Amino acid sequence: MAGHSQFKNIMYRKGAQDKKRAKLFTKLNREITVAVRESGPEPESNPRLRQAIATALYNNMPKTNIERAIKKATGADAGGEYQEVRYEGYGPGGVAVIVDGLTDNRNRTASEVRAAFNKYGGKMGEQNTAAIMFERIGRIVYGDDVADYDSIFEGAVEAGAKDVEHTPPTGEDETTGAYEIICEAEDFSEVREALREQFGDPREARLGWRPMSTQPVSEEDAQTLFKLLDALEDSDDVQQVTSNFEVSADVMQRLTA
Repeated sequence: MAGHSQFKNIMYRKGAQDKKRAKLFTKLNREITVAVRESGPEPESNPRLRQAIATALYNNMPKTNIERAIKKATGADAGGEYQEVRYEGYGPGGVAVIVDGLTDNRNRTASEVRAAFNKYGGKMGEQNTAAIMFERIGRIVYGDDVADYDSIFEGAVEAGAKDVEHTPPTGEDETTGAYEIICEAEDFSEVREALREQFGDPREARLGWRPMSTQPVSEEDAQTLFKLLDALEDSDDVQQVTSNFEVSADVMQRLTA
């Protein structure tokens, strides 16, 4: 199992994330806030907000919470301004890690990220120390119940995407898998809107990273690496963690048993 996909990276930890619903809602709240401040509170004229709402609904965020977040973001008491930040480093086994976040306090976020790297055998580096191992892409995720693979693939090609991957359900509580559609970063908005017209709002749509190669890790290193990834994602300021780890199916099964 390669760790290049944010969607795939978090699948094995879905059960743990379900127990951290409050933290997840905090992250979704921040994305809604930034989207509203960026282009206004009307979803139809604000693609980023429309997607933030769709992602929030997919993650079972109550509509009242969403409406409250939008209202608060347009008010005078909206709180501090959130800034997009990125941190990079290497984890156990030489795995490259990129951390994307939204924060109202850069010093706090940098301190939390650095502490996580240090605690779990990694090292935070300067900008582009890990990013050179990745390419910037657009990632759009649909449940595989929206259409069959051929329809999704044809639609993605027509929209200008470069790749489609299918992930089947990975747990007993999951009834659907997912299609992950990859496009060039500069084509992201156009591809997302073309797919939305065909298949409706996706589960997730955002700019992200894909490694140009993966880094195999041992079972021992994988155990520590997963603790690092969990610690990073546990921060309210962190929106997305991407890495280039690769572990065998046997190791993954033992670690998630």
